[in-house]
Amino acid sequence: MTDFDAMQLALDQARLAAAAGEVPVGAVVIRDGVVIATGRNAPIDGHDPTAHAEITALRAAAQALGNYRLDGCTLVVTLEPCTMCSGAMLHARLQRVVFGALDAKTGAAGSVLNVFAHPQINHQTLVQGGVRAEECAALLQTFFQQRRADQRQTHQPLREDALRTPATRFTPSPWPSQYIADLPALAGLRMHYLDAGPPDAAVTLVCLHSANGWSADYHPMLPDWVAAGHRVLVPDLVGFGRSDKPKKEAVHTRDWHRQILLEWMAQLNLQAVRLVVQGGDLLGLAASERVAQVQVLAANIEADARPYPDQGHRAALRAFAAWPRH
Repeated sequence: MTDFDAMQLALDQARLAAAAGEVPVGAVVIRDGVVIATGRNAPIDGHDPTAHAEITALRAAAQALGNYRLDGCTLVVTLEPCTMCSGAMLHARLQRVVFGALDAKTGAAGSVLNVFAHPQINHQTLVQGGVRAEECAALLQTFFQQRRADQRQTHQPLREDALRTPATRFTPSPWPSQYIADLPALAGLRMHYLDAGPPDAAVTLVCLHSANGWSADYHPMLPDWVAAGHRVLVPDLVGFGRSDKPKKEAVHTRDWHRQILLEWMAQLNLQAVRLVVQGGDLLGLAASERVAQVQVLAANIEADARPYPDQGHRAALRAFAAWPRH
């Protein structure tokens, strides 16, 4: 296995870290051309400041080999290791370390300092940087750009004629939440949606909840769809789930909700999507030029009260229930 191919596996791990809300760094450990362990950043999920991708990969490799010494092994990681990880690699007696992007702030393989360059240390590990560096750096850059955008949207002010369900009403989701508020039809309201799977997937699913559901309805289905390589987008219609909730029922018309979703799909540049609906195409999106096919699931019939702590939050539910059915 070449360093180039091994870095692809590390990049796959980094993308899994990003999907879990962690900084996207991934690593693999290879011995005799065979991958014996993988690792990805997980300090947030594990409440563990040492759970860098390299450390998780080293731990897994040591368990696989039944030895804390990893003689003859190569560790491949998407980002230049920090001081902690570099020290652990030397203690593990790695033969080689291969990394992708430089880390100008904490890199300990040449950027800030070089832990590996001291001949006094009783083990010398070979280091090579810059393998698929642009791809590794782009993944990090995209992640932090999105996180900054999410932070801006999270602080989006609430309109006086709307309500926002407190975050404490919701249990943590394994799927990354996104917010959008700059669509013309939203007029300053904030819409929530889930975005899981690779952005360049061959198949993109846009999943719409039922008239009394919200995005959490699709949580059980997401793992299988993402595992199949699909991109899955699940919006909370305005008035539902984690989206802002206008207090007046009269604003909730089919045309308005349909326009919001059309603008949203246009901004994300979605093409030839598979529309997944519960019970039926409530908003008539199947006729959109962006929809290639429609998949109909059984409608959700058991309402989840978490997003709707009081009657004021339920205006959309009441409005949708009053719509004439076709």
